[in-house]
Formats: sequence, structure tokens, C-alpha cells
Amino acid sequence: MNAQEVFAKMQELIAEQFAVDMDEITMETAFDEDLGADSVDLVELVMAMEEEFGIGEVAEEDLAELKTVGNCVNYLVGKLK
Repeated sequence: MNAQEVFAKMQELIAEQFAVDMDEITMETAFDEDLGADSVDLVELVMAMEEEFGIGEVAEEDLAELKTVGNCVNYLVGKLK
């Protein structure tokens, strides 16, 4: 799965969870600043990512790095290789 495919799937997950239009979600979209996500929202999103992409559990130290959609896409692409 390439970065574009991962991004498209992330747009779907984020649009559903945060009730925003997929077109508003870019690689630069920040979860806290742009989407108003709190820690519970982020945990739910990470759980959805783990399930959708079959990557196993995201390590605690990796969670701190996942601040934008692009961070997540790059993380997932790395995990899926």
C-alpha cells in the first residue's frame, strides 16, 4: 500500500470520527489544532488505524509523534513495508 492509498484511507477514518468533510483533511491537518481532538479522540483514531491497517499495537512513544495526518501516513507506510 503506497502513501496515497494510506492517505485516502486515513481521510475516511478521520472524516468519520471527527465528522468533517474528507476534502478538508490534508497531510498538514493537525489533530489538536485543526480537528480539536483530545486524548480520547486520538486513542480511538489509533485503535481504528491499528484495526484498519493490521499493524498491531502502536507503541506509546510513537503516539507522541503522531500530531498530523502526514505523521500518521508516514508512520503507517513505514509499518506496512
